[in-house]
Amino acid sequence: MDAFTPLDPVGRFAAGLGAHREPALAVAVSGGPDSLALMLLAHAVPGLTVTALTVDHGLRPEAAEEARFVAALAAARGIAHHILPVRVEDCGQGVQAAARAARYAALGGWCASAGVGLLATAHHADDQAETLLMRLARGAGVGGLAGIRRERPLTAQVTLLRPLLDWKKAELVAIVRAAGIDPVDDPSNRSPHYDRTAARALLAESPGLDPARIAASAAHLAQADAALDWTARRLLAERMRREGPVIFLNPQDLPSEIVRRMLVMLFAAFDEAPDGPSLARLRARLDAGSAATLGTVKASPGQAWRFERAPPRRGAANGASIVH
Repeated sequence: MDAFTPLDPVGRFAAGLGAHREPALAVAVSGGPDSLALMLLAHAVPGLTVTALTVDHGLRPEAAEEARFVAALAAARGIAHHILPVRVEDCGQGVQAAARAARYAALGGWCASAGVGLLATAHHADDQAETLLMRLARGAGVGGLAGIRRERPLTAQVTLLRPLLDWKKAELVAIVRAAGIDPVDDPSNRSPHYDRTAARALLAESPGLDPARIAASAAHLAQADAALDWTARRLLAERMRREGPVIFLNPQDLPSEIVRRMLVMLFAAFDEAPDGPSLARLRARLDAGSAATLGTVKASPGQAWRFERAPPRRGAANGASIVH
């Protein structure tokens, strides 16, 4: 294995895998320094079988060559590698969002078909700090400010892990440099068209903003977010009752944030996922004593709010529109 920086980075990485001790791990590797460090660290963990996956989005002429570059690096170290070509279709959400969706669909699909239950990506403390700053600028709540989660379900069979969230980018760059590798340079990371570029520049220009400490704040907010969800779930079990297809919810004397989370959970029972502004408008209608429809759900006011499937509305658009 290539030489690493001091302080047992391999043991530190293994600890970052948390309770996940499965024998196989897939790692997403683009060829940049972050994901190459992820591949090197994972490969150095004793007893761990690593497969590197490179997604070719086909958005840049260099993408195919970069994928082959990763394949050669992996082969030289005895690491299994697969290139996953995808087609990115922007359906109005933006090219980056479309590419992200296609990327995770391809990664999750490969892992599920190969029977690999863990997929790791190379998100690090600098990424986390940038995310928190961007969401802070947008007025995000606790959940948004919790930033990138350390783990989440990607598919029914695959868990997505971010074991490098406690690592600074400089540490990962040092690992790749020590291995004698010249990583891929993606010019889109410097594009002024993306909010993340501005957040990255702010961090670089502000020595008092330590990415690791900002990332630690995001971790604390993630714990607070989980605690609020836990509380809301318990109260929902106490305050919600079903009568056939109708659901009643008593929100009396509960904090606003808890009620908001309870509503999100309640709407999930109707296979609806309303956005924040739509949910806020619904609550305002109910608080004012007016009925409202959100998506396919009709809500009626009272001591206990009443929720049921709304009758089909001719000409109504799909989504979380609210009507009287």
